[in-house]
Amino acid sequence: MISTTMSDPVYLLPPSDPAQPVKGCDVCEALEKERTAAHAIGDGSKVSDCNVEMRQHPHQSRAGKK
Repeated sequence: MISTTMSDPVYLLPPSDPAQPVKGCDVCEALEKERTAAHAIGDGSKVSDCNVEMRQHPHQSRAGKK
């Protein structure tokens, strides 16, 4: 007779806070618009993608400063 067992439970962390756009950063402004539109249609994957990209890019303002 073959015996099967269940694997251990998976523990998930609570969702992280949304990324905060950096004022004056063109990329952040565009990502914030994309994220808002994605949230409005229930596209959680796109919302998450925008958050990740916003956190990871080098923030540059229109004046070219970091």
